[in-house]
Amino acid sequence: MNERPEVKLDQLDTESQNPDSSRAERLRELFPEAVTEGTGDIDFDKLRELLGEHINTGKERYAFTWPGKHEAIRQSQTPSTATLRPLKEKSVDWDTTENLYIEGDNLEVLKLLQRSYHGQVDMIYIDPPYNTGNDFVYKDSFGDTIENYREQTGQEHASNPETNGRFHSNWLNMMYPRLRLARELLAPTGVIFISIDDHESMNLRKAGDEIFGENCFVADIAWQRTYSPRNDAKGIPSEVEHILVWSRMPNWNPHKLERTAEMDAKYKNPDNDMQAWTSDNPFAPGAATHQGMVYAIQNPFTGNLIYPANTSCWRYQQDQMLDYMNGWCEYKLEDIHDEAKRAEICGIPEEDVRSNVQAIMLAQPLEESRQHAQAVLERGQWPRFYFTKNGLGGIRRKTYLDSVGGRLPTNFWPYAETGHTDEAKKEIKRLFEGKMPFDTPKPSRLIRRMLDITTDKNSLIMDFFSGSATTADAVMQANQKDDGQRRYILVQIPEETTSGYGTLCDIGEERIRRAARNLTEEQVDTNQPTLEETEPAYLDTGFRVFALDSSNLKSDEYTPGQELDIDLVKRGRTNDDLLFEVMLRWGLDLSLPVETKECNGYEYLSVAEGELVCCMNDGLTVEVIEHIVNTDDKPRRVFIPDHVFGEQNNLKLNIVDALRRASSEGQEIELRTV
Repeated sequence: MNERPEVKLDQLDTESQNPDSSRAERLRELFPEAVTEGTGDIDFDKLRELLGEHINTGKERYAFTWPGKHEAIRQSQTPSTATLRPLKEKSVDWDTTENLYIEGDNLEVLKLLQRSYHGQVDMIYIDPPYNTGNDFVYKDSFGDTIENYREQTGQEHASNPETNGRFHSNWLNMMYPRLRLARELLAPTGVIFISIDDHESMNLRKAGDEIFGENCFVADIAWQRTYSPRNDAKGIPSEVEHILVWSRMPNWNPHKLERTAEMDAKYKNPDNDMQAWTSDNPFAPGAATHQGMVYAIQNPFTGNLIYPANTSCWRYQQDQMLDYMNGWCEYKLEDIHDEAKRAEICGIPEEDVRSNVQAIMLAQPLEESRQHAQAVLERGQWPRFYFTKNGLGGIRRKTYLDSVGGRLPTNFWPYAETGHTDEAKKEIKRLFEGKMPFDTPKPSRLIRRMLDITTDKNSLIMDFFSGSATTADAVMQANQKDDGQRRYILVQIPEETTSGYGTLCDIGEERIRRAARNLTEEQVDTNQPTLEETEPAYLDTGFRVFALDSSNLKSDEYTPGQELDIDLVKRGRTNDDLLFEVMLRWGLDLSLPVETKECNGYEYLSVAEGELVCCMNDGLTVEVIEHIVNTDDKPRRVFIPDHVFGEQNNLKLNIVDALRRASSEGQEIELRTV
């Protein structure tokens, strides 16, 4: 007889996930001998013993440190008991959008998102405070983080003046825990871009290398931020800003960019070839390791022998090169005993060079070969490898335009391609009817460049210093261009401004609304009916707004695992509030669709057709549960707060039994309560 599957009524975990706990778990898997019996803690003395010669026990070592670093690391490890409350009244297209805008301190928010978005973000862009002396630097508390957040919210924040003795330390203490948490959100192919100027670029590089790994550093991009450098500045005027880039894993490669008309103009067809081409190097590196590709080719015009340059070899195998040469005249393979010359090219002793490598030589007398080659030269459409100087020079290779694809991005981004600060301000003014509600925006073309080289049509993008929400604007533009479904998560602390538009969050949200209207109007204008009319791709211009707040549970009355017989949900909190806290704790995407469903007059919430079912109203019956597990929802997770059971212990047992029966039929169901 098969054992019936067990369904437990587990308590909901009310703390965010600590990313470092998964690292410790990996250590336990790799070194089980170092796990302390009973406690499960890691014995670091034993771990050192197991690592043996691979551990550095010397006292002298390179280290990057500052006052407060240990506390900053601890801050990233401290779980959050906060939550994100939905603000439907500030949202746009709540039911259908997959974009998120979160109002709150990004440190707490990054902690809360760990379960739901761990390893899922394809690109992060942040434009943090540059620490110029006038910037606000977040003042993190190691005590009550939500109370600290409330104290800061709605205030114009204090600057971090250079006269402060901990000027750089304060900035690093603010950035370090946030970057540690951000790393855990990046997908294996994910990349983070960070804008910064000279004030903290060196410190950011060191901190980033420590967090992401030196082998994951991609580039220090110089963005040409201005088209008109100041002539009245002291010293050397700054024309560029830094964008430091790290990947989640080593050896990341960017997508290629679209080619420019100027680049394509270099490709021509002087020989009347059907395709445009440019002259390219016929050689490849690695002569010593590719000796079979080091040999002579005889010129049909002069009879001279042409060899690869020193340390180089021909780019293709000999049989393919022979085919190319036969396009000029008839060739053959012949042993010419040129070991000394080939050894010189390979940079090895003559006795070590291969002895069986033949040359590509003319098969007919030189004069006859010259006549054939001259006819090809005059007729046109030369072979892939051709002879320069009307046949009298060396060998070059054709590279065809249609074979080169796009262009690789470099570490210099000129304003002509990626915009400048004045362009960014004009973008904002156009959206806000000539007003300037935000002082330091970035141009959307700059973010578009990052999206172009990093994302595909379904990527998830994050910006947790979102400011004027340029990132959201750029994502919508990218989706409009290629019919993509990229989505974003923006985070911004609701700092008060003097712009007349309220907080920075109010500005960012309004910017998204206005940019969305413009893009929608453009889409209508460019999608005029045609003979073969197709439905334009859906452009997601909405966003769900959430606000950081304390947990919906009465923390002073709740300890995980205790037996509950009272309503622990705070007064004034709604079912929607509790639903999204449950989704966070269970690690579900906050953009998943939510439906209100009904059975026998009882309403319940279903997330993504059964990913999660929440029964939070009084009046729940076993019949309702049986209906839920037998409908199309077939729930994978069920949440029922303890107050729904009240004093009806039999109801609780019967519901657990109903879920157990469903599990025995192949549905694995998790059940949790608070």
